[in-house]
Amino acid sequence: MTKRFETDVIHHGYDSKEHFDSLSTPIYQTSTYTFANAEQGEKRFAGEDNGFIYSRLGNPTVRHLEERIASLENAEAGLAFSSGMAAVSATLIALTKANDHILCSQGLYGCTFGLLELMSEKYNIQSDYSLMESEDILRKQIKDNTSLIYVETPINPTMKIIDLEMVARVAKEFNIPVVVDNTFSSPYLQRPIDLGCDIVLHSATKYIGGHGDVVAGLLVGKEDFISEVAMTTQKDIGGILSPFDAWLLLRGLKTLPIRMDRHSQNAENVVEQLKQHPKIKSVHYPFDHNNPDYEVAKKQMKLGAGVIAFEVEGGKKEAQAFLNRLSFIKLAVSLGDAESIIQHPATMTHAVVPEESRLNMGITDSLIRMSCGLEAWEDIWNDLKQALDQM
Repeated sequence: MTKRFETDVIHHGYDSKEHFDSLSTPIYQTSTYTFANAEQGEKRFAGEDNGFIYSRLGNPTVRHLEERIASLENAEAGLAFSSGMAAVSATLIALTKANDHILCSQGLYGCTFGLLELMSEKYNIQSDYSLMESEDILRKQIKDNTSLIYVETPINPTMKIIDLEMVARVAKEFNIPVVVDNTFSSPYLQRPIDLGCDIVLHSATKYIGGHGDVVAGLLVGKEDFISEVAMTTQKDIGGILSPFDAWLLLRGLKTLPIRMDRHSQNAENVVEQLKQHPKIKSVHYPFDHNNPDYEVAKKQMKLGAGVIAFEVEGGKKEAQAFLNRLSFIKLAVSLGDAESIIQHPATMTHAVVPEESRLNMGITDSLIRMSCGLEAWEDIWNDLKQALDQM
């Protein structure tokens, strides 16, 4: 029987009868596994027996998480990592070789940008950044050595939206895989594979964990690709997820739909208030009806999620003074937690990005990124308002 997302996120792939009737997925806190005999050990190492060998190569708790996220993203298989950047780096390494080219969305998480710069310096893997506004623009920017298209949508931190169906359509003409960082939406709000994309990754630290107590990454895609990553870049570099952290993510997933509904509702209410305040120059949110990307966002997202970007009057000094006046909204990087979190991208998450590139991405000194938490939206707004009123 096919189950809806809200049911699948709680039940998929777990049979308590196979685990001593435990309602919660057990934490298999072990580094290695015993074999019944030498012959069984030989078969497992030869790939002829699917049993577990060593927790860097597989763990029952982690495996359950991988199967669940694959189901939620409508993918064939999943893989869990010790951080979002471990998932990003494993994917990029698996899909590239020296002298390749990567076409990226115009705007990326700062550490992803830093990794691409490192790959350029060490392996001459060049990256170009595109607004991806039309099929014709994309076709002109794809090169003979382009090995993948890498997309964030919504883009961190400007919240610009990329039309995933359009990108996937063009990529298929060139037989190039499309990788999507789906962190800002979660599979509850957006499923890139359903839109024709090939590979999806998450910083599971954010909405999937949802409680600010775990650092993790997730990757999903075709089974052959996921198996290749598992047996090469993950196995040999070693960015694996611990069983306890996998358990935390499984726990967080159970409330994902409820949390994402509340995050989105809070963000929409706060956006309407921000737009009316005289100290706000601009507001960027996917489901704002005045957003130029609204129609695309509505087509591929269920809701706008909880992250808002806005520019205050002035520059860095004014932006930092505003942040320092906040009361209960936490000044911290990350997002997707129960607490509302706010930060200054130009000097924090994207400080590694050179100023010219940062400005081309739309990250000005007056830009603020806020993750609306699960508090009463009126209290979130009142804290923002009192800080804005003092500017």
